Amino acid sequence: MQIEFIGGARTVTGSKHLVHTRHAKILLDCGLFQGRRRESIEKNRSLGLDARSLDAVVLSHAHIDHSGALPLLIKNGYDGPIYATGATRDLCAAMLMDAAKIQLADARYIDRLIERGEGDLEPVEPLYDEQDVVRVLERMTSLEYGRDRPIAPGVTLRFLDAGHVLGSAIVCLDVEDGARTHHLVFTGDLGRSNMPILRDPELPERATTLVTESTYGDRLHPPIEETDEQLAAIVERTVGRGGKVIVPSFALERAQEVIFALKGLKRKGRLPRLRVVVDSPLTVKITDVFRLHPECYDEATRALVQGADSPFDFSELSYVSEVEDSRALTESSTPAVIIAASGMCEAGRVLHHLKSSIEDPRNCVLIVGYQAPHTLGRRIVERRQRVKIFGVERPLRAEVAVLNGFSAHADQRDLLNFADAVRARGALSHVALVHGDPQPQKVLASLLGERGYTGVSSPAPGDRLEL
Repeated sequence: MQIEFIGGARTVTGSKHLVHTRHAKILLDCGLFQGRRRESIEKNRSLGLDARSLDAVVLSHAHIDHSGALPLLIKNGYDGPIYATGATRDLCAAMLMDAAKIQLADARYIDRLIERGEGDLEPVEPLYDEQDVVRVLERMTSLEYGRDRPIAPGVTLRFLDAGHVLGSAIVCLDVEDGARTHHLVFTGDLGRSNMPILRDPELPERATTLVTESTYGDRLHPPIEETDEQLAAIVERTVGRGGKVIVPSFALERAQEVIFALKGLKRKGRLPRLRVVVDSPLTVKITDVFRLHPECYDEATRALVQGADSPFDFSELSYVSEVEDSRALTESSTPAVIIAASGMCEAGRVLHHLKSSIEDPRNCVLIVGYQAPHTLGRRIVERRQRVKIFGVERPLRAEVAVLNGFSAHADQRDLLNFADAVRARGALSHVALVHGDPQPQKVLASLLGERGYTGVSSPAPGDRLEL
């Protein structure tokens, strides 16, 4: 038995891990790589595997860096089942369709810029279309948390709640290998403990191999209460100088967490009277999916919903879907908080808001999530003097604020505690660190070594782990 690390190895996007058993090949996640435009296009057009050879695909959650290449997999000949939780399937219906639409819209917009001679750009061909997404959804099979399901000869799947985003799952594979059974645990993206909205991550039993994310393996997150106060201060000072707060946000989970926090600040009287706008058709759809899956909430959030006090609505909050409304919002000079996708500023409506606001020092770009290397979001976090938007360089004069406390990823303490708990409940012999940059992985591997873990690796793309 082997695990082949195709994507999401020594980097944070493009998750793809291929499990080879005696009788089957099972793909864990099939995500898009995010980074430099040209590099991303080249990497995403090549899956790095033979789609027709797969027996099953298991999807940990709906984020595009884990699910976004599924339509390409279908285009390349995969015709087997795709296993996910019910919430993940519902989210993918919205998110993958949105990804197809954004690819087409961005390609057309870039074509218009090229025609006008603006920017240093090349034509872009969408990776897939809406019909490819429909074919993915037809192949998806829902599986509840805690239920065993045979998915290939000698392989049984079980999902546990990962506590990362709605429907996210820790993947547990029991693989029969002759006289013994391997118990492989793949965290997908692991959530944090004691966060609002979702339940804490569950703990697997009997694990012999742990493949775990390591995004924040070198740092700790501040308490969420401290983050809420920082958010209030950022909004207050930006509104005080007559500016807008632009929040590039992942449509799944992060947008809902920011809305949840803003409503809490309003309830405490800590939020100035101003318009809060979610400018993202996808976020609107995803928030509706949240309302359909209270089984994923923690007790406090479920009580709010059952008490008719939705955590995703308040009087100053509005959701924008129509393009005309988005354009009017971009052109308006009235102070507001604008939450728009995408989270790493690589596509979508947030680019138009940044284009119109980033040169004005009254405004603030509020970063609330991880920004992969070479993305526009990372360049903004690094406070580059000039950043390129739609191929045109613009001076970055707006304030840049970063709130890592909203992160839905486990931090260093969470990752170590999770590994310790897994080891205590099984016969863990190896830990493979994925979904992380080299430096956080190096730090985390060192700390695991200090705790007595003898088999720790950080696989590179193409590496295979023999079990």
